Amino acid sequence: MVATTTTTSPQQDREGIVALATQALDIEAQALLGLKTRLAGPSGEAFAQAVRIVLACKGRLVVMGMGKSGHVGRKITATLASTGTPAMFVHPAEAHHGDLGMVTPGDVVLAISNSGESEELTALLPVLKRLGVPLLAMTGRANSALGRYADVVLDSAVEQEACPLNLAPTASTTAQMALGDALAVALLELRGFKAEDFARSHPGGSLGRKLLTHLKDVMRAGDAVPRVGTQAGFGELMGEMSAKGLGAAAVVDDAGRVLGVFTDGDLRRKIEAGVDLRAVKAGEVMTAGPRTIRDDVLAAEAVSLMETYRINVLLVVDAAGVLVGAVNTNDLMRAKVI
Repeated sequence: MVATTTTTSPQQDREGIVALATQALDIEAQALLGLKTRLAGPSGEAFAQAVRIVLACKGRLVVMGMGKSGHVGRKITATLASTGTPAMFVHPAEAHHGDLGMVTPGDVVLAISNSGESEELTALLPVLKRLGVPLLAMTGRANSALGRYADVVLDSAVEQEACPLNLAPTASTTAQMALGDALAVALLELRGFKAEDFARSHPGGSLGRKLLTHLKDVMRAGDAVPRVGTQAGFGELMGEMSAKGLGAAAVVDDAGRVLGVFTDGDLRRKIEAGVDLRAVKAGEVMTAGPRTIRDDVLAAEAVSLMETYRINVLLVVDAAGVLVGAVNTNDLMRAKVI
């Protein structure tokens, strides 16, 4: 028996594959639009009530879920914990064998189940009721066992799954994830959660460095900052720039306040213009009123200022405008802020 194969053109393959992908995305997008519409209407009060319950919670928000809902629950837990809401995930199956002891009377439980009938979860509901903890249900079926036990039902229903068999949790898990994000965002806003608070729970990686690294930590200071007075000769100016390797030198008054700056770019432009630099003073060739930045800000603000004005060097000043430091793009790159 000879095996036969059916071939299609690469273009047909591509179009068919992309069509399947866009169909899935359309279904999931519709699921999210449905959530938004219901939140603006009948589901809005339940959502607001859930937020108020969590805000009043003296303990933690304990998230539970089985299967795909459990995976979503872990992500929601992580988002809540990193945005100011103490949260933990308890697996329903493990809760039957001792982990339910992690739930204390001061906690709030968020149980996630699209069907609302997951056996491992529903078997815990009477015990949770006896504990007296508020129960929030995120489910697609308000009349399910979970929905009936819950104090508040967060409606995560979808019309259909993106799966062509309408079986695999796809659009429903997207809706759960989005509703969890909406809950976390509402809570962080109402708690007055700031970027500095976020940084404290994200000390590692580039995000933590951007939010925790202060300009004082990375700038050049003291004798490492190239500076001259307005009457400094051009030779002294160039000597200071060469010795300090910043690519620029600040021009300051007798009190150390910044009056101007002279950069490598200024030098090139003067030479191209045919300017005789041998007898000039620093005050005559400087760029007056340069961009400066305060020394009490995050290093990320220096990055933003440099990108906005397309400059490579920033002079750092204190509240009185006195030069206290300098930073260039290489300094910020070494600190991994950019």
